Amino acid sequence: MKSTQSAEQKSITAEKTTITLAPNPANRCFGCGGANADGMKLTFVQDNEKRRIVGRFVLGERYQGGGGIGHGGIIATLLDEAMGKVCRFREVRAVTAEMSVQYLRPVSVQEEIMVEGWEESEPKGRNLFHVGEIRNLAGDILARGKARFVIVGESKKV
Repeated sequence: MKSTQSAEQKSITAEKTTITLAPNPANRCFGCGGANADGMKLTFVQDNEKRRIVGRFVLGERYQGGGGIGHGGIIATLLDEAMGKVCRFREVRAVTAEMSVQYLRPVSVQEEIMVEGWEESEPKGRNLFHVGEIRNLAGDILARGKARFVIVGESKKV
């Protein structure tokens, strides 16, 4: 997996409008952890002004399902990671309770894609509702996910 953002990159102004979320070297998460040798080591940008999580990636052949197309489980993982990081805006830890994915167009493993997550609606009790999309550079929506996350605690670090 090749991220098209530098892991060290930070675009921070006085208001910290964007923060790069590089893989944590102590985290074993398959998607975003730095301590998982087989993981994807995804890097995202937290846009505090737009309240969006954004990642740009080229998947590479390792993550194909066949014929140069991204594996459906990997596409779901990208959406889950982006939507899960949206919890940072509420300073909570939450886990995925339900998720649906619409696979709209093939996702090439050789072309850059943009993955974006945001809140769909206001929380209801411990439930958070998020949306995610994967787009190609032309702006076409390739996949869309919706998920319900359940808050399990406060965030240690935002």
